[in-house]
Amino acid sequence: MEYIKQFFIDFIQILNEMSPYLLLGFFFAGLLKVAIPQKFIDKYMGKKDGRSVLNASLLGIPMPLCSCGVIPTGISFYKSGASKGSSVSFLISTPQTGVDSILVTYSLLGLPFAIIRPVIALITGFFGGLLANRFDTDEKTITEPIENSCCSTEKESDCGCDDNCATETKEKKPALYTMFKYAFVDFLQDISKWLVIGLLLAALISVALPDDFFASYIGNDLIGMLVILVASVPLYICATSSVPVAAVLLMKGVSPGAALVFLMAGPATNAATITVLNKVLGKKTMWSYLISIISGALLFGLLIDNVFPREWFEMSTLHNHMHAHEGHWMLPQWVQWGSSILLTLLILNGYLQKYLSGKREVNASTSESIIDDKLVLVNGMSCNHCKNSVEKHIGALSNITKAEVNLEQKNLHLQGKSIDIEIIKKEIESLGFEFGGEKAN
Repeated sequence: MEYIKQFFIDFIQILNEMSPYLLLGFFFAGLLKVAIPQKFIDKYMGKKDGRSVLNASLLGIPMPLCSCGVIPTGISFYKSGASKGSSVSFLISTPQTGVDSILVTYSLLGLPFAIIRPVIALITGFFGGLLANRFDTDEKTITEPIENSCCSTEKESDCGCDDNCATETKEKKPALYTMFKYAFVDFLQDISKWLVIGLLLAALISVALPDDFFASYIGNDLIGMLVILVASVPLYICATSSVPVAAVLLMKGVSPGAALVFLMAGPATNAATITVLNKVLGKKTMWSYLISIISGALLFGLLIDNVFPREWFEMSTLHNHMHAHEGHWMLPQWVQWGSSILLTLLILNGYLQKYLSGKREVNASTSESIIDDKLVLVNGMSCNHCKNSVEKHIGALSNITKAEVNLEQKNLHLQGKSIDIEIIKKEIESLGFEFGGEKAN
């Protein structure tokens, strides 16, 4: 019973410490969404040279995309004309960090970790992109824009498309509305499940492992890094939710270098990412991706443990909160509790919006009549970026008038003339998702 009580105490303390910075990070995420449109990103990633690779890595660092969201985004860049090197650079640098995770890293792990994370993301992304360009010489066939597609027009504003290049003409929303909706609805929906899992895992580790666990049982720092690396590569965890887990691991005696390995390999790799890269971009590109992340994680982990001053990366903030040490500046309690309550309400609102959206789609599909109306299953979609990618590419087909994804049910609702399921299947699989067959409406 005591363990359960301590688990909830630790969970609330970690949540209170993170929530103000999370809310600020979500706000910056929405600001980036409005300030850096998709067409600007595409423009600087097309050439097979070091500059395009560097641009992709620089653009990816502040992007608040986890590894599930970055897969369809990166593949979308590739299909739109980005080189493999640029695509790999973006896929490596983006999930490792983001404005939200940088702020949370600062709140829990301190300034040195907050600075070094984006620097390492830039270096590993750049190296991985160069490696992909160097060793993967296969020529890419660039798909031409499809006629009559909204996305193929010279100016997106001519057809009323929003930033996601929706397939239906609609009134463009105000920038402020787009910013707050993306930050506190769309993006929060994507990250909320994994954020909660990360917090629960951090609290569980805090209670289950003794404070001297790694010092007593895994005394060698390099062995600790390798153990963390093996556990991190297939694991899915987003950049933000990896921070409290890394903080608790540091408290339990793991070296700062091993914590960095987890912060890099956990968000940047998982079984789904590896499978999709192998299928869509090829085996050589997949290995370039893995080699860059693994070698970068170990190299920088060793640098932190053996070259940089150890005291830069010693655990302090979370340890002070959880063990009530004096002398550390903290945000006021009312700010922490207010932020935690607001964050909880926003997460609940995200799930409510998903539920209502599903109901609206069901009602719309039963009330509309059109020449062709089909429902197909698409496996592998897990966030709004996956949703947008599928809707954009399938909706660009000239005979499709409507393409709407229901993330909860993994359904793609299609309306149009003479819909060819084989063509739909090919487009879905080219994006890295699995076509699950046609369903009855």
